[in-house]
Amino acid sequence: MRAQSAAFLLIASTAHGFAPATVRAPVLHSVGNAVSSQPTTFSLSDERRSSVSMNMAKSSAMQMSSEASDSSSSADKTLGSKIFDAYTKTANVATTLFPLWTVLFTALALKKPSSFDFFTTEYFTAALAALMLSMGITLTPADFVAVASEPSSVLMQFTLCYAMMPALALFLGRAFGLEAGLMAGMVLVGSINGGQASNLCTYIAKGNVALSVLMTTATTVGAILMTPFLCKTILGTVVPVDAAGIAKSTIQVVLAPIAIGMSANKFFPKLVKAVLPFAPVVGVVSTCLLVASAVAQVADPILSAGINLQLPVLLLHLIGGIVGYWLPKLTGFGEVKSRTMAIETSMKSSAFGFLLAKLHFGDYIARVPSAVSVVWMALTGSMLAVIWRYIPVKEDE
Repeated sequence: MRAQSAAFLLIASTAHGFAPATVRAPVLHSVGNAVSSQPTTFSLSDERRSSVSMNMAKSSAMQMSSEASDSSSSADKTLGSKIFDAYTKTANVATTLFPLWTVLFTALALKKPSSFDFFTTEYFTAALAALMLSMGITLTPADFVAVASEPSSVLMQFTLCYAMMPALALFLGRAFGLEAGLMAGMVLVGSINGGQASNLCTYIAKGNVALSVLMTTATTVGAILMTPFLCKTILGTVVPVDAAGIAKSTIQVVLAPIAIGMSANKFFPKLVKAVLPFAPVVGVVSTCLLVASAVAQVADPILSAGINLQLPVLLLHLIGGIVGYWLPKLTGFGEVKSRTMAIETSMKSSAFGFLLAKLHFGDYIARVPSAVSVVWMALTGSMLAVIWRYIPVKEDE
């Protein structure tokens, strides 16, 4: 930049030697009613001409320096944008393939359970809280107002989640003759809130993602009361259930992270905006670790239970998705909303169910259905999503 400034100063000094000592310009003179145009001479002293030239040189140098700086900044910004765009594309692909990661992590957990010994209960709880926090930072109080504007859709899905699914779980458990501990685990899976992975599957299925988030939020908050109530009502005489402990854990793992995320979104929007693009990746990694940890901890019971447990858990999610689609469809809801409700109903927060069974159910075997459900939930939801992705939706839907 100094070299450019010096060059402009040299040019200005050279021009000074050739500049005329006087400048002649026509000026209008009024004589009576007549107007005459006569050349008037303005004299510029050597000092004045030198000052003008120097000022022009300095101004030009500063302008060139500013333009060069802007150009450098623009180049840096372009490079940063390219890096961020590459990350975004990679993250989108990795997020879309989360069912594949689920299967791979599950296979590893079954083959070598010790690989996930490091993922203790504390880490498990923290990972679940991270999932809830990642949802919380996308929410604002206005979203809860929006729930009130969609009462019929949210109420329908809430009923499917906390009425139809627990009843279906109880029916399947009895139909397959599951022992008391496995029965308790089945009912728990049917009585928990919708999972966060449902939002991604809703997007893939061309459903209503915003509505999916609202439904997940409604069932998640509702879990504080509904999950312990259903478990105590249905299972209170079957296995020991700590309903108060379930409610406390739900508040700690679900409500608190969502509240913190919403507060951050309101009071630190710039920070949230910077962090938000990384939330899906954190969610996928957390989910894979949760799945693998849950499966690894009960790998032997899963393998020994065989088809007698795998089939009812699979049917719980599959039938839940089918009923979750056709019941809204037959009662007047559109295609997009019906798809959204089907995926929300099918995809339960099985990892949260595993944590509750581990902490608050007296029978060790009660946590096994949740571990099995983690896998079938992801596969069933992604299967429905991929099928619907290739079935077009009418524009008026």
